[in-house]
Amino acid sequence: MPDGIRLPVVVVSGLHQAQRRRAVRELLAEVPAAVVLHHDLSAAGDGVVARRIWDNLGTSHEARVPLVNGCPCCALREDLLPELARIAAAGRHRLAVVELWGGCDPQVTTETIAAGEAGGQAMSEVTVIAGVVTAVDAARLIPGLSQGDLLSDHGLHTAPDDERTLAEALARQIEYASALAVAVAAEQGLDDIRTGIAMLRHLQPSARIVRLGAGELPGAARAGFDVLAAAHRVSPALARMPQEDQAEGVATMVWEARRPFHPARLYEALDLLVPAAQRSRGRFWLANRPQVMLGWDAAGGSLAVEDCGPWLACLPDEEWDRHSPERRAAAAADWDPRWGDRFQLLAFTAQDLDTVGIRELLDSCLLTDGELAAGEEGWKTLPDEFAELLDPVP
Repeated sequence: MPDGIRLPVVVVSGLHQAQRRRAVRELLAEVPAAVVLHHDLSAAGDGVVARRIWDNLGTSHEARVPLVNGCPCCALREDLLPELARIAAAGRHRLAVVELWGGCDPQVTTETIAAGEAGGQAMSEVTVIAGVVTAVDAARLIPGLSQGDLLSDHGLHTAPDDERTLAEALARQIEYASALAVAVAAEQGLDDIRTGIAMLRHLQPSARIVRLGAGELPGAARAGFDVLAAAHRVSPALARMPQEDQAEGVATMVWEARRPFHPARLYEALDLLVPAAQRSRGRFWLANRPQVMLGWDAAGGSLAVEDCGPWLACLPDEEWDRHSPERRAAAAADWDPRWGDRFQLLAFTAQDLDTVGIRELLDSCLLTDGELAAGEEGWKTLPDEFAELLDPVP
């Protein structure tokens, strides 16, 4: 690239390999002097990662990269950044397309490129993230979000200890992307396609949705990408939940409350709450853990609960500066005279969603007036049912 001009990078993800490859081919065909980098993790069990680089100038190169510390993702990171830096320095290409392995989380790779370095030089000096694309098959989307199979069951995992499900990976890929490339086949039912696109709009309302083959992808893929804003958008502590809506049989319900959950009643309700939606997410608090913000991340019948750090209401004023301005602003915006920034905020998205039943069940899990009167010291004696999902209460 000429001096002072950074190499634009587009990250392309997607569990649906045929659609992902089609998106890559479309970018390669329609963007002059584009180059594609792909690391195939299918042979990672044998200690190697297969790297392929090809472009629309007739150049192709393949190599086998040894694993770093037995970690496929580490090998990808250690090899990808130097290759991108080399391509940028050569100046022959005007776009680099990083095609991810099936189960890869685009946030990890995107942030690694944006904040990484190669050969002592910051990648931000020679590259810029132009966009993050997730390619999907509209008709297979809702079945995929309902699927509890592990990535490893289909050879799409990224590490030996990767225990994520297909649904979890798919949801994350969609929600992080700035553009969603949708493949539509002639034999697919129109209703399935409309429902799939409606689901995409619910999961990532700010993404541009384009149809593969319509000539819209190159522009959408290179429209620009704010790495920090994207991280905030998917962070349980900062994410703004999608607005309540219903279209083509897909609905999103947003539930809010101030008082804490009774840990035993909520834990018992998980068997009904988690499978009630193809996707649910948000943040919540438990009465016996009154200082901790918890993240709720569920897809395909699987729930992950994350310790997101303290509620700012539980910290002395002098410790607020240890948290980001965005975190402090979010706390102030949701401040309550009694509870501070502590509150329940959960969003459920599904086809044929039972909004009434979910609301009633969630309401029943909150502390009653009598339980609330016991105060925080009394709440700490409640059974610690979430010890299986979190560290024990100290």
